[in-house]
Amino acid sequence: MDNPSKPRTTLNPPVFYTSAILILLLVLYAVVFQAEAQAQFNSIQLWINANVSWFYILAVALILISVVFLAVSRYGDIKLGPDHSEPDYRNSSWFAMLFSAGMGIGLMFFGVAEPVMHFTTPPVGEGGTVAAAREAMKITFFHWGLHAWAIYAMVALILAYFSFRNGLPLTLRSALYPLIGERIYGPIGHAVDVFAILGTVFGVATSLGYGVLQINSGFHHLFGLPVNTTVQVLLITVTCALATLSVASGLDKGIRILSEINLGLAVILMTFVLLLGPTVFLLQAYVQNTGAYLSDIVNKTFNLYAYEPTDWIGGWTLLYWGWWLSWSPFVGLFIARISRGRTIREFVCGVLFVPAGFTLLWMTIFGDTAIHMILNEGVKDLAAIIGQDTSLALFAFLEHFPLAGVVSMVAVLMVVVFFVTSADSGALVVDMLASSGHDHSPLWQRVFWSVTIGVVAIALLLANGLKALQTATIASALPFSIILLASIWGLFKALNLDATRRNLRNQAMPGPHHARHPHGGWQRRLRNISMMPRRAHVNRFIAEVVKPGFEEVAAELRKQGHEVTIREDEEGSIALELFHTAEERFLYEVRPRAFTTPSFIMRDTEDGTDARKYFRAEVHLREGGQDYDIMGWSREDVIGDILDQYERHLHFLHVVR
Repeated sequence: MDNPSKPRTTLNPPVFYTSAILILLLVLYAVVFQAEAQAQFNSIQLWINANVSWFYILAVALILISVVFLAVSRYGDIKLGPDHSEPDYRNSSWFAMLFSAGMGIGLMFFGVAEPVMHFTTPPVGEGGTVAAAREAMKITFFHWGLHAWAIYAMVALILAYFSFRNGLPLTLRSALYPLIGERIYGPIGHAVDVFAILGTVFGVATSLGYGVLQINSGFHHLFGLPVNTTVQVLLITVTCALATLSVASGLDKGIRILSEINLGLAVILMTFVLLLGPTVFLLQAYVQNTGAYLSDIVNKTFNLYAYEPTDWIGGWTLLYWGWWLSWSPFVGLFIARISRGRTIREFVCGVLFVPAGFTLLWMTIFGDTAIHMILNEGVKDLAAIIGQDTSLALFAFLEHFPLAGVVSMVAVLMVVVFFVTSADSGALVVDMLASSGHDHSPLWQRVFWSVTIGVVAIALLLANGLKALQTATIASALPFSIILLASIWGLFKALNLDATRRNLRNQAMPGPHHARHPHGGWQRRLRNISMMPRRAHVNRFIAEVVKPGFEEVAAELRKQGHEVTIREDEEGSIALELFHTAEERFLYEVRPRAFTTPSFIMRDTEDGTDARKYFRAEVHLREGGQDYDIMGWSREDVIGDILDQYERHLHFLHVVR
């Protein structure tokens, strides 16, 4: 028999082969018919900007409102996973991976460039003034703040909820479950996952292609390395080789460690600029920028420049909204993968406010320092360099600080590592999409997608096809935003059912209640509490009391025509499942769960220095552990608890019908 822990393949053939063929065809189209592809994709993008820009703006506004509402509503206490689940990663690792996958490389590229560009050429008014400086930072905050992270958070929240809480695959198709039900496992679901794979591969590949321009500029600035296609292809090859090593190491090693290293380097670089730049001004500016951003957020959110038409919004805001939306299947799925076990409120606060706060601090320190140099220190050449080549912005900026060569080298290293983390997390996500959500796939599959992303980037770079595929990727945000809004409606429906179930479970049910005391009265109950049962005690209790109780209930239910199963596993758990036609199944499970014995309890001398464990027989329902122990109950009390929970389940089905 094959070892199930080491499958030869986890591929979903319709998704994998369709995606691979479409990637090949689209790359060939962008390479062979470069001019036609660019013209066609540009016309699509121009049509979107001219005719449905209002929909982009409205959709992103609704997404932000929905995310904030979920954090403050009664749904905030619901976990992304079973009720008993705990987060897989500590907060520092979680934040590092959020930062690296979501925004890291963009901050390196645009942290200096974008504020200066808005300062010199604002959407309205005169550039190069104090008013333009204030407006430049508000616009930058707007593009990189809550809206962008809300898009990522919403996609991740939908995927994490339906996967970890409801047992659906961790792929984009699961977002449609409330709308089309089991049909997500058919052609519609396959098409959605193929769409997500194409967006991820082309999004990461085009970013990789453009990103090597900044890396190449950095090495040229530091070492005089020539800026040409050969060097850029070599840089992509090295980056993808490192990404392949990282993705081969897995999420817990390669990606997590690289993300933590890069976050540490980012903090060091940011602190360096803060301390050696106009420190007091930057601290004042951060507070003022944040206040100005929040006070103007509603106006900025809905501003389409309808009364003063300008091409600026299409080249900036709509471009950003389209880019964040087109990247959200990739980044959202990655964030979902690392967020299991957190409550919705904890998740939203972590994904929305912490990275956004860090991002805005970064933009203030780098952007406002650059503006301060131009406005107050007469460093006019910085604005000229940025206007000519944005890939040089960060390095030209760092030239005005001590140890410029060393700091620029650190910056280049950060750019490389950010691209490695983008490429390896992209490969991980694509592999999950092509494997029906499995994240423990064979090594060759992860390597295949990592190499594919690099090959696509090189092919597009050599044939000047990057711009065409980037435009197509951004244009794909329109259909995806429609799917996302429908999925949000489905999420709210599912959360309402979940919250209703929780409320009914917590309500006292009418009718007789069981004493839930073991035979022998309160004295025996006290002995059970004090003895701190070992695993053997709990296993014997499950075998001698719980299992016979399950069998009695199952026999009676079968007499009534119900389909009931009892299953046991190697860990000692036992579960009773009852299936209703076209209704949610009822699950009552008892699991042994280990705890460290409290320090005030005397330990046996034979245990030595090892902390002795005691065990509880905990009840789990379909939505997870209920955090109560039935160890020592009588068979009648166990049966009574099963009936209590089953009665609550039937009442829930009656309420939501």
